Amino acid sequence: MLTNILIGTSGFSYTDWVGAFYPQGTPQREFLGLYAAEFPIVELNFSYYRQPDPRTLERMVKNTPESFQFAIKAHQSLTHSIEENFTESAQTFKQGIAPLIESSRLAAILFQFPYSFHYTPTARKHLKNICSAFEELPAAVEFRNNEWLKDSVYDGLRSHHLAFVNVDEPALPKLPIPADTVTSDLGYIRFHGRNKKNWWTGDNTSRYDYLYTKEELASWLPLIRTIAKHVKLLLITFNNHRRGQAVRNARDLKQLLMF
Repeated sequence: MLTNILIGTSGFSYTDWVGAFYPQGTPQREFLGLYAAEFPIVELNFSYYRQPDPRTLERMVKNTPESFQFAIKAHQSLTHSIEENFTESAQTFKQGIAPLIESSRLAAILFQFPYSFHYTPTARKHLKNICSAFEELPAAVEFRNNEWLKDSVYDGLRSHHLAFVNVDEPALPKLPIPADTVTSDLGYIRFHGRNKKNWWTGDNTSRYDYLYTKEELASWLPLIRTIAKHVKLLLITFNNHRRGQAVRNARDLKQLLMF
C-alpha cells in the first residue's frame, strides 16, 4: 500500500455501529478511542451544524494517538449560505479548530458545497473569498454538481493551494463522475455510495445507505494510484455510514491497495 494514503470514514459516533463495529455495550464516550485504534483519520461532521468548540477538539486530540489526523467539515454558514458576515464566520471557524492546527493534527478543512451552489458570478466570488481566507491551511473543496468541473476552476484552486475532492456517488445527470483531478499537494476522495433511489429524496442516512462491492472499489484503484503519485497526502473517506457499511468498505479498500 502507498504510504501517503490515509483511509477512514466520515463520522464515527453512530449508535448503529454498536455491534457492527463497536462491541456491544460500548458507551459513546469510548467510540473515538476505539475508532482511532484501527483508522488513522476521521472526517468530523458536527462542525457543519454548529461552529466547532475548541474544548471539544482539545479532548479529541488528547484521546487519540499523536499520529491520528482529523479532517473537519466547514460550518454551513461558509458553504450553504452566501452571507455578508462571511469574514466573521470564517474567523469563528478558525478559532474553533485551533487545537487541531496547533497540534498538527489537521489534515484538511472540507468545504462541501450543495447541489444548489451553481456556477454563477456570485458563487464564484464566494469561492474566491473562501480560497483567500483559508489558503494558509490544508483545505479541500467538494462540488455536488458538474457545472464546476472546469479548467478555470481547477486553475483557481491551484493558485490558492486548495484541493479538489474527487467523489464516488450515483451515476445521475449533472452529478460529478469519478476522476483523478489534483489541484494541490493534498488529494481527497470521498465515497458516498451509489444509492440512486434515495439520492434526491432520502435523508442524511438513507441517501448514503449503500455497500460497495469489492469490484466497485477495485475500479477506483488506477485513479487512486494516479492521485497518490502527484500529492504528498491522499485522504480517502467513506460516507456510506449506515450500519457500519463505511467501516466495511474502508477495510475492503485498504486490503485492495495492499496488492
